[in-house]
Amino acid sequence: MTEDANAVVLRDIVKTYRRGKEKIEVLHHLDLSIKSGEFLALMGPSGSGKTTVLNLIGGLDHPDSGEVVVAGEHLTKLSGGQLAKWRARHVGFVFQFYNLMPMLSAERNIGLPLLLAPLSRAERDKHVRVALEIVGLSDRARHKPSELSGGQQQRVAIARAIVADPTIIVCDEPTGDLDRATADEILTLLKELNRSQGKTIVMVTHDQKAAAFASRQLNLDKGQIVKAMEAAA
Repeated sequence: MTEDANAVVLRDIVKTYRRGKEKIEVLHHLDLSIKSGEFLALMGPSGSGKTTVLNLIGGLDHPDSGEVVVAGEHLTKLSGGQLAKWRARHVGFVFQFYNLMPMLSAERNIGLPLLLAPLSRAERDKHVRVALEIVGLSDRARHKPSELSGGQQQRVAIARAIVADPTIIVCDEPTGDLDRATADEILTLLKELNRSQGKTIVMVTHDQKAAAFASRQLNLDKGQIVKAMEAAA
């Protein structure tokens, strides 16, 4: 498969962290390709390197060695300013604890990524309305996070992630703080975004039931892929 057919290519990635005098290798010569339009679940025990992989894909971290190519861009070759602009255009983030601004309404939280885009106020408002409609929260636009349920807050977070029409959505335990029924609703929404809009989604999860919503699952252990499997359709 050509690189152009892939949303993400990680080649020979090594990543280490220091804990005091101890040097810990989190990723050990990792190779990973993710197709454009794929929904991938990354699983593995704590410390296996899942979140590190997510941070590399999202341009939040750099490898010690190796190559990171996302949406056709070699991230290791970008300066800090270039990387920030690239990230604003190409990556939407969804986190376990939502990361919403408590004093802002749902619509203002969703519109935050657009402040970096060359759009008029009217254009930003239109993007926000569309994102709210996609996640089914048009009637909650002016509610603050404290006035929303956990599932609704995560829907706001997903709307924020997609409002700039990013190439890829990275999700770090997006259902980890939700009950099973609400988690399934959020995962169904992510799956629909993948199917209907062709969004490439990379999700880190400890939950096998959550991973089953993805089209492919990868298991990481000690910084390497140890098992891959296709999820049920």
